[in-house]
Amino acid sequence: MTTRERYQQLITYFEKTAPDAETELLYDNPFQLLVAVVLSAQCTDKRVNLTTPVLFRNFPDPQSLAASTPEEVLPYIKSISYPNNKAKHLVGLGKILIEKFKGQVPMTVDELVQIPGVGRKTANVITSVIDAQPNMAVDTHVFRVSERIGLTTRAKTPLAAEKQLLKYIPKELVHKAHHWLILHGRYVCTARSPKCESCGLQAVCRFYNRQMAKSTSKTTHGK
Repeated sequence: MTTRERYQQLITYFEKTAPDAETELLYDNPFQLLVAVVLSAQCTDKRVNLTTPVLFRNFPDPQSLAASTPEEVLPYIKSISYPNNKAKHLVGLGKILIEKFKGQVPMTVDELVQIPGVGRKTANVITSVIDAQPNMAVDTHVFRVSERIGLTTRAKTPLAAEKQLLKYIPKELVHKAHHWLILHGRYVCTARSPKCESCGLQAVCRFYNRQMAKSTSKTTHGK
C-alpha cells in the first residue's frame, strides 16, 4: 500500500464515521477557546471543561484578565496542571490582546505565537477550529497515531510530522483531520494498550499489521 492510498482510505473511513469531528473543549467565542487551549497543555480537556465555567464568569474577556494578577487568577485554575505558570500566561495573554490586538484574538499563526503560553500547536488549533484554516496542530496524540498508522515516517519532531501530514491531506480537510487523529488517539489508539481489536483502521495501520505479522511468525515457528 502506498502512502497516498493509506491516507485516502483513512480519510474515507473518518468521513464516514466522524464527519462532524470537533474539539471537545467547551467555549463560546475565540477568546474562551484561546484560554481553554492554553490551559489544556499537558492536561485533559475534561479537566479544563470543569475549570473554565467559573473562570470565564470572573474573567469574561481580555480586559478583565489584563487588569488582574496571576495571584488573582490562580485560585480558579488550581486543579489544572502547572497552574502557577498558566496563571502568569493568562494575565499576559489578556495584556497582549489589549495592547497589541485591540482586544481581539488574531487569526494568523505568526501573530498568535506572540501571545504568552501560545506556541505553534496552540496557534494551529485556534486558526483551524475558529477559521477552518489548513493548519495541523500536532499534539502527543496526533504524533503517536500518525507514526503508528504510517501517515508519517521517522518524524522526529511535531513540526516534521506536521509537514508530512500536510503533504497528503487535502487543504479543505486539514481542520477536520486534526480532530480525527486526536480523538482516535484519545479513545482508540491509546498510548498504552491500543484497542487494535476494535479499530476500524486495521487494514491501513502499519503498527497493527506488523503486530499481526509477528504473531503469525511466532505461531508458525512455535509449531
